[in-house]
Amino acid sequence: MRKTLLYGVILVLLSFGVYYFLFTGNSNPFSQSEAGFTIKDTASVGRIFLADNDGESILLDRTDSGWILNKQYKALRGSVNLLLTTFVQQAALYPVTKNAYENVVKELSTDGVKVEVYGKDGKKISVFYVGGSAVNNSGTNMMMENAHTPYVVQVQNFVGYLTPRYSTKLRDWRDRTVFNITADEIKNISVQYSGKPLNSFVLTKMDSNYTVTGDPQITKSLSGFNKRRAAVYVKYFTNVNSEGYLNGLAGMDTTIRTAPLQSTIDVEGIHGQHQHVDIYWMALNRRSKNRTVSDPDVPDDYDADRLYAVINNNKDTVMIQQFVFKKIFRKAFEFYQTDDTVAGYVPPHPRNSIMHKNQ
Repeated sequence: MRKTLLYGVILVLLSFGVYYFLFTGNSNPFSQSEAGFTIKDTASVGRIFLADNDGESILLDRTDSGWILNKQYKALRGSVNLLLTTFVQQAALYPVTKNAYENVVKELSTDGVKVEVYGKDGKKISVFYVGGSAVNNSGTNMMMENAHTPYVVQVQNFVGYLTPRYSTKLRDWRDRTVFNITADEIKNISVQYSGKPLNSFVLTKMDSNYTVTGDPQITKSLSGFNKRRAAVYVKYFTNVNSEGYLNGLAGMDTTIRTAPLQSTIDVEGIHGQHQHVDIYWMALNRRSKNRTVSDPDVPDDYDADRLYAVINNNKDTVMIQQFVFKKIFRKAFEFYQTDDTVAGYVPPHPRNSIMHKNQ
């Protein structure tokens, strides 16, 4: 009877301990020096440094205007926020097994990413190493600096491993903005379509007044300028992003040199801002949805979903999506059409335009 009671008490204490450590979030069953991978106060983080053994590194600095990447670029907000959230949520599950110990330590020393986290005051908060996935991709091998044991680390309710969040690739951290200027700041917009001058136009804004200048062959035969369409159109140039950077990809320079120009777009602001983009057709490829079904907006030899764009004073090549830019690809005559909608500007589909293919 006494033994049964003793076993019961031990079982209750063990159950309480497991519950406390796993669900309260207030304590770590392992020592901070060996498994202190959680950083709760990310508001105090001022600098993050990631480095691998291939010589690639990422430096993120918090400034009054946002996070800066490698002291040169605006950082991608989503990637930084995900990393900070990971700091808060990641925690050691258990030490790696004895059988895996040597392999994990070797992996961390050769292929791991060193992570250094500093406060706004410049003082070191934490240093640890991030390796690959643990067994069955459930968790990530990590090890604190000067620790003796690597641990499997995970985010609660997350399936997978955390290594991609600690990427040392520049393209994973660079802000992907193509255009970002508010309607109130826009001075003029020029959209020039290669080989289609009748569709090209320049929109000029002065206070609440708008003009759209196009080829006289089109505009002189039209009447009833649609001011509301112009007022809605200038709102399309805020937070317009690319899908990703293509810099450094083999053969990309040749690809851009030989790709047909689709359009050039210039946006000027009242404070001297100037954003220029050259957009090129992307050749039909295995991913192209219009390989079997033609798209009326796109010549049959080119991809219907994506295009190339050269931005940042011709320094960067990016991939952009038709889905994002389609609302920007308007035509001069559309600003002179009657707008029958009530809620906002809903342009006619180009398949209904007699000018689409030829102009």
